[in-house]
Amino acid sequence: METMDITTTVKPAWLHMLRDSRKRCKELLLAAVSFALGILIWFLVVGADQMAMTLTVPIEFLNLPKNLVIYNQYQKEVNVTLSGPRSIMQELRNRTLSLPVDLAGSKPDTMVLNTDSLSLPLPGGVSVLRMQPASITLSIDQLVQKEIPIAAQTEGKVAPGYALQEIALSPDRIQVSGPHALLERQQVLKTYLINLEGITRSATLPVHLALSPELASLIGETTVAAKITVREKFVEKIIHNIPIGIRDAAGPVVLKPDAVSVFASIPESLLADTQALPLLFRASVHVGSGSLPRTGPVEVFAVSVPGHEQTVIKSYTPQEVQILPPGSEPEPVRPKPEAQKEERKKKQSTH
Repeated sequence: METMDITTTVKPAWLHMLRDSRKRCKELLLAAVSFALGILIWFLVVGADQMAMTLTVPIEFLNLPKNLVIYNQYQKEVNVTLSGPRSIMQELRNRTLSLPVDLAGSKPDTMVLNTDSLSLPLPGGVSVLRMQPASITLSIDQLVQKEIPIAAQTEGKVAPGYALQEIALSPDRIQVSGPHALLERQQVLKTYLINLEGITRSATLPVHLALSPELASLIGETTVAAKITVREKFVEKIIHNIPIGIRDAAGPVVLKPDAVSVFASIPESLLADTQALPLLFRASVHVGSGSLPRTGPVEVFAVSVPGHEQTVIKSYTPQEVQILPPGSEPEPVRPKPEAQKEERKKKQSTH
């Protein structure tokens, strides 16, 4: 009787546990199926809303030591292809992105950066598919300062009869900050060609510097003032038969001799333009009301001709003439020893 009681009591407990186990299995199975279906639905919904796009992102160099500089022409932007939810990708179009590159601890050297190893700050759900170019080369050098002189380059010749005296540049040198390797071999900066063809006047012109791409990136577009000084060429020449005029005479008088010869330095182009060379000078004697006969000093000056520099008179002869009444015979005029020496010098210089 006691054995029958135990069996009757235990049998319902096992059955109860079995029923609970089957129920939990069904619940777990339903939960797993529901979870799998949820993931499938999420991938179907979200995956269908994914998109890819390519953006041009500038490179931002950070923490480059102040005594260093990047001096080569490197790629300043990368093309980044991104993938992510459409809504987030559309927001990225309106955001300013940059690709940070930490250059802390850099030394003068050439380094190659693999763009795939760079980290682009992006919101969650967005991934980088590709970056182009695949690598960026940076040449890093010591930053130095150097004062470099500027030289003018010219082409053509000034007009005949003229000479180029000088070309003065302002400024004539410039302070440049840049990489040591580049500035060390740069001894002079040159201007673009200045055309001198046919110039007859001095002038000041703005002139650009002819810079290499590397220097242009350091200095920028630079202009200097070129002061071009042009002078006429002068020729030393004796001009004869320059008539002597009479000034302030109280009555009729006669001058003996009545012409002078002038030794002068004359602009070459003025000689070429003038047919009657005595017209380049004016000679005169102040007579007044004194007794006659007597001698009077001759005054000579060069005529100023517009467009030409002033002729320079070096000497003339005779320096005195006889002032006689009309009809009288002149006394022979003996040149002074100094005048004879001067005349001989002038004759020698013309031969």
